[in-house]
Amino acid sequence: MSEIQQFDLIVIGGGPAGYPCAIRAAQLGMQALCIDAWVNRDGSPSFGGTCLNAGCIPSKALLESSELYHRAQHEFEVHGISAGKIGLDLAKMQARKQAVSKANSGGVKLLFSANKVTGLHGHGRLLGDGKIGYKSLDGKDEKIFAAKHIVIATGSAPVELKKIAPFDGQHIVDSWGALDFTAVPERLGVIGAGVIGVELGSVWSRLGADTVLLEALTEFLPMVDRQVTKEALRQFTKQGLDIRLGAKVVAARTGKKGVEVEYEQGGSKQSESFDKLIVAVGRRPYTDALGCEAAGVALDPRGFVKVDSDYLTNVPGIYAIGDVVATGPMLAHKGIEEGVVLAERLAGEKSKVDYRAVPSVIYTSPEIAWVGLSEEQAVAAGHEVKTGSSPFAANGRARAMEATAGLIKFISDAKTDRVLGVHMIGPYVSELAAEAVLAMGYGATTADIQLTMHAHPTLSETFHEASLAVDGHAIHSVNKKKKPA
Repeated sequence: MSEIQQFDLIVIGGGPAGYPCAIRAAQLGMQALCIDAWVNRDGSPSFGGTCLNAGCIPSKALLESSELYHRAQHEFEVHGISAGKIGLDLAKMQARKQAVSKANSGGVKLLFSANKVTGLHGHGRLLGDGKIGYKSLDGKDEKIFAAKHIVIATGSAPVELKKIAPFDGQHIVDSWGALDFTAVPERLGVIGAGVIGVELGSVWSRLGADTVLLEALTEFLPMVDRQVTKEALRQFTKQGLDIRLGAKVVAARTGKKGVEVEYEQGGSKQSESFDKLIVAVGRRPYTDALGCEAAGVALDPRGFVKVDSDYLTNVPGIYAIGDVVATGPMLAHKGIEEGVVLAERLAGEKSKVDYRAVPSVIYTSPEIAWVGLSEEQAVAAGHEVKTGSSPFAANGRARAMEATAGLIKFISDAKTDRVLGVHMIGPYVSELAAEAVLAMGYGATTADIQLTMHAHPTLSETFHEASLAVDGHAIHSVNKKKKPA
């Protein structure tokens, strides 16, 4: 091995938490190294982790394409557009998805170069005493690096139901495999009706698959406000998604023709046959072969790296951020913020992540987005709340778009008027959520939003109307003000 090369900061993992941490550190004058082991299906190494290569970005590309396909079939005629027979070229759709992912991951390389970050494709392993062992992807190059600060940002991996429905890469697949189907399944099963399950189910349902989602929980999307999930379930069912709640899968057997799935629901055992089965029951922190035990880095019982409020592990000089820690939800943007904040703190700045205002989005159609507490969560936390909602059916822009499904709901503190949460379902609510995040970040009251002018006609007017509805002042929608709970 060659002489040990010294850096100020070494990040293991080049996903949404890792690469921003390395870039921000370099911007602040640190000599930064980022080591990443991601390899795509075609054998090509790539920065960006699951998000850019097998999650957020490729799934959104397919969601966009499948929605356009669905709209062309079912909506264009209403707009006076006659397109004739609509065809599906899945291979071309998949090629576009790959191109979108490649462009984004390639952008990370350019950013590393522009910010003078050293980026290496390969495996990083904790050796202790501030040292990292590096091995290239082909195993031919081995080095040891050292740094004052070492950051674990190795992300997460799909949870596998090894005893019930083990992945075989053909009939039973994880979320990555579900993005790479070369043909639309005639019948598709999805275990899990959470964020990933409903997004992937929506993609293939729009493209023609008879899709069934089996969810063990009896509540649909329990982290979202009940009023919103009730509307979501109604809309998804109307679109053809068969969502079965309280359905616990107990076995899945593969054969030449597909997968036979057994599940329990309402006290009785039932079975279904599918061409493909997607397992979307969550993700686990990824620390495989990282060397945590050798370096003395403590993990919690679920496998997350233990950290304090400064993202410091129990070992001085070793930090962890992103999906690999239990702080906050497993979201790319949460990881980005943690990476930036950690780099700034190591440089002596006083930065922090506001975990009260982390937005979440489900990119179905209509979209679902939320930030802060639902009404149920706020009441459970002891708040006296007041709420107000407004439907997109009362919005002129939504009507012009033929996208009137959904609503926006405000949850505010009845005593202080502070906004506690905003939950929504409707067109492009992923973009509207930013205003709610900003409001909560600044500790805005409902009155602050009510006094803010919104352009007409825009979808954001529904956001404004919902804030007015909290106090029974809605102008363009029927007020349904609830008494404080």
